[in-house]
Amino acid sequence: MNKHSKILGSEGIGKLLLRLSAPAVAGMMVQALYNLVDTIFVGRGVGTMAIAGLAIAFPLQMLGLAIAQAIGIGGASIISRSLGSGDTEKAEKAMGNIFSLIIVISLVLTILGLAFIEPILMVFGATDSILPYAMEYMRVILLGTVLFTFAVASNSVLRAEGNAKMAMYTMLISAGLNIILDPIFIFVFNMGIRGAAIATVLAQATTAVYLVIYFMTGKSTLKFKMKNLKPDIKIILETFAIGSSAFARQAAGSIMAIILNNSLAFYGGDITIAAFGVINRLLMFTFMPLFGIVQGMQPIVGYNYGAKKLSRVKATIKLSIVITTLLATIGFLMLMVFPRFFMEIFSDDTELIELSIGAVRIIVLGVPFIGLQVVGASMFQSIGKALPSLILSMSRQILFLIPLVLTLPIYFDLLGIWLAFPLADVLSTVVTMVFMSKELKIISKATLIQSN
Repeated sequence: MNKHSKILGSEGIGKLLLRLSAPAVAGMMVQALYNLVDTIFVGRGVGTMAIAGLAIAFPLQMLGLAIAQAIGIGGASIISRSLGSGDTEKAEKAMGNIFSLIIVISLVLTILGLAFIEPILMVFGATDSILPYAMEYMRVILLGTVLFTFAVASNSVLRAEGNAKMAMYTMLISAGLNIILDPIFIFVFNMGIRGAAIATVLAQATTAVYLVIYFMTGKSTLKFKMKNLKPDIKIILETFAIGSSAFARQAAGSIMAIILNNSLAFYGGDITIAAFGVINRLLMFTFMPLFGIVQGMQPIVGYNYGAKKLSRVKATIKLSIVITTLLATIGFLMLMVFPRFFMEIFSDDTELIELSIGAVRIIVLGVPFIGLQVVGASMFQSIGKALPSLILSMSRQILFLIPLVLTLPIYFDLLGIWLAFPLADVLSTVVTMVFMSKELKIISKATLIQSN
């Protein structure tokens, strides 16, 4: 076990959380910035309907992310707890199984996606005017699925072994290269939305090669061994059980996007799909720092839970709640006070801008509560309790947001769709508080027993 893993059980919680979270936050902010810049280039270079095309393609991209996070986070939890208990062999076997699962499942997703691309996008809410843009974009993106999912899952492995800086570097490489290539392919080569997709896949390929070199040259704490690629049913089942909450969160987002796109098309038309496409990019940028914090939190909680250092587990969770809530509140204030500034960056379409401003001020009302939700689900992932994590990951979108999006517009028309977001945030926060308070009481009791 090298220094990256040893510090998880010894360094001060505040300093350690900063050490692991700061690179994750930086990397994810750059990734979110890429999404913003990508949408800006598409909006300015192609038009409003191209932004709507990105919004329609988004659920399918989220499905790939859901698979990558399920495998990566589920396997990373096994790795963290195995390292904490001194079982390096199991940790390395888990890493090998992560790679095997990613390659097989992502290839299946690519083949099925390309074979049924048009009906899939129609189900996702594409109208006749939006469909050509969505298809042109996704046909290229699907070819890079294995590269994207490998990078996402590998980053979870890096953080599980305590090497958050390397995870940050991979995200910086991908996002930075993407931002550079976007205007070249969109404007210089005049390839439109297809150019944006090509830029994305080329950036993902570069990141994948960088990660393969890292693992194959022995720089990782965990040694890559071909024999560990062989499927281990016990590890696979545990990976999916723990990762199911991460999958549920992202898959729920994909399902939510499908329902939302169709509802927006029905109650508001193509322009409202484009408007939410812009808003969603801004929300992702707001949420990314929160996910960066919990990515730094997860290996600390997992390692110390495995090492029976429960006081460190509790301290890490409490500090993470404070920081994520503060960051979420800052994001809320920025979008509430300066919405016009942000919307005008994406487009000069007056109708799109005015619609987006009114909608975003309603949607973000519950954002300050998001930090607690994210920490809650991630806490249960880290300690290997799959069911509570799954429930919390599903609560916002599946249990509350989808039913609200389907019912409120019946009474309030388009306004009802926007109101569904803050209401779902409040209800999900209440559920999260109930689950977390019970678990923290158990940890507190166990801590007292240890101290005596």
